[in-house]
Amino acid sequence: MTFNPLRCAESTCQAAVVLLATLVPAAWQALDPGLAAVLASMFVIVSAAIYALHAVTFDAFRLTGRRLFSTAVRDE
Repeated sequence: MTFNPLRCAESTCQAAVVLLATLVPAAWQALDPGLAAVLASMFVIVSAAIYALHAVTFDAFRLTGRRLFSTAVRDE
């Protein structure tokens, strides 16, 4: 498996949306350097998890040849 920069950008954006929507509003009042470090580490962990999930699922689909809709045309 190789590194895919587009998949990395997508997972980074998705992690940012998740953290901004859930954690930052709750933690904004108590934001200090320690909490900022925790949020930054959570951002890295969530980004890596999303990247790994996408890599496993999309590469598995690519390797097995499974598609949602078949593009094969049947001769009738």
